[in-house]
Amino acid sequence: MAAPWQQQQYDLTSRIAAHLDRHLVFPLLEFLQERQLYPDDEILKAKIELLSETNMVDYAMDIHKSLYHTEEVPQDMVDRRVEVVTRLKSLEELAAPLISFLQNATLVQELRPDKQYNLMMLNDRYQNFASPLNQLQNRIWLMHWSLFIFFNHENGRNGIIDLFFQDRYLNAIQTNAHHLLRYVATAVIVNKRRRNMLKELVKVIQQEQYSYKDPITEFLECLYVNYDFEGAQRKLRECELLVIPKFSGMLAEKLNMNYDEAERWIMNLVRNSKLEAKIDSELGTLVMGTNHLNVYEQIIENAKNLNMRTSALAKNILETTQAQAAR
Repeated sequence: MAAPWQQQQYDLTSRIAAHLDRHLVFPLLEFLQERQLYPDDEILKAKIELLSETNMVDYAMDIHKSLYHTEEVPQDMVDRRVEVVTRLKSLEELAAPLISFLQNATLVQELRPDKQYNLMMLNDRYQNFASPLNQLQNRIWLMHWSLFIFFNHENGRNGIIDLFFQDRYLNAIQTNAHHLLRYVATAVIVNKRRRNMLKELVKVIQQEQYSYKDPITEFLECLYVNYDFEGAQRKLRECELLVIPKFSGMLAEKLNMNYDEAERWIMNLVRNSKLEAKIDSELGTLVMGTNHLNVYEQIIENAKNLNMRTSALAKNILETTQAQAAR
């Protein structure tokens, strides 16, 4: 069992929390409390601080009583509760027009399959503007929120791969959410049916290795880029510091094998990855061949990617233009 200080070095809570609503941070703190990564008093104080800017005043009062073993609460919490109740009533009045729109079947029929039109129409009526920067931030928030669903749903591993590998979401990860590579890598590794995404995943991991790396991403680099199986075993052991034992055990089963099983597993890896390699059974070694793209192949590969991104950009511009013309 790893010591708490060893696990703390890979704890992403502070980075993920910045992209979550405060109420979604509580399950993360509960998890840290269960794993005892930090002292209990520190977690309780963090909860109170987190609640200080929310409307969950009653919950903050309960935690304060538990932390300080008292039935008394500070006067500022009492005053805050009065303020929250008043503000909630005000927000209900402000949101009434939009709620009324959504509850009116006739008005809802004005919405079209064209999402750009819908956004502009709602923006015009309710002044809910979304700049490109806001759209980027919203995508990052959505990906963080979706982790709670994808990793608690039987088909969630497919869902996270489908969402995170879309160009606009992958760009968001590479722009300002590199740490999400840990979760998409995990989803690909444990999903046998989506191993075809490994090549694209490893490519992204290599591109972002100077911005983010952890034992899971380095595990994949050791296997699929450096062909360093000893290094992969070391990184696998480090994975125990940042993932739950069940997942770590799932990975360990892949490498902790006898000789014959390991040889078959390596050959399957070579075959599925289309690598230039062969096993020398007498010497007990794996002979790897390098497969670097020449300059012409690199240009062709980059041109394909550029063409795809240009097409996507052109489509977005066209949709926006059509929506403006329809107004």
